[in-house]
Amino acid sequence: MKSEPTPKRKDAIAARKKTLKVPTDKKEARKAARIRAREQRAETKEAMNRGEEWAMPFRDKGPVRRHVRNLVDSKRHFGELFLPIAFVVLILSLIPVPLVAQVVYFLWLIMMLGTIFDEIFLAFKIKKEMRTQFSDPKETKGAVFYGLMRALQLRNLRIPPPVVKIGGQPKEFK
Repeated sequence: MKSEPTPKRKDAIAARKKTLKVPTDKKEARKAARIRAREQRAETKEAMNRGEEWAMPFRDKGPVRRHVRNLVDSKRHFGELFLPIAFVVLILSLIPVPLVAQVVYFLWLIMMLGTIFDEIFLAFKIKKEMRTQFSDPKETKGAVFYGLMRALQLRNLRIPPPVVKIGGQPKEFK
């Protein structure tokens, strides 16, 4: 049953206008819009850091991606060291000493082989997990590539940030 009568159109419009409270000055209105957008971005980022699904970018949404993220984030991977070691190799390659050049070559070779083998083992692990956890192959499309690319990123720079500690324990949020 209806508890009260439907408001008149002019009363409903007046009530909506009253809740907006948009400044009449264009400059003030733009400033207010920027402040609202900044607050909304901060809220979304905080929710994404907590691991809330609604705040995730499109490529990171869904139970399959969440499972792959947690699988990758629960262990250390050789690929995480790729960028720091590549930077060291780049700096050392500028030194014109033959012994340093041999060390740089050896370091580059170890880095490449370690990353390749780690990525291969991770790909098999992700495929195995996807077969056991999710039945629909359409659902798991791209999951292996997603996991491999995440494993190549530095842990501190991953977006969305890891919600599990190394070892698989969930993080506590402040």
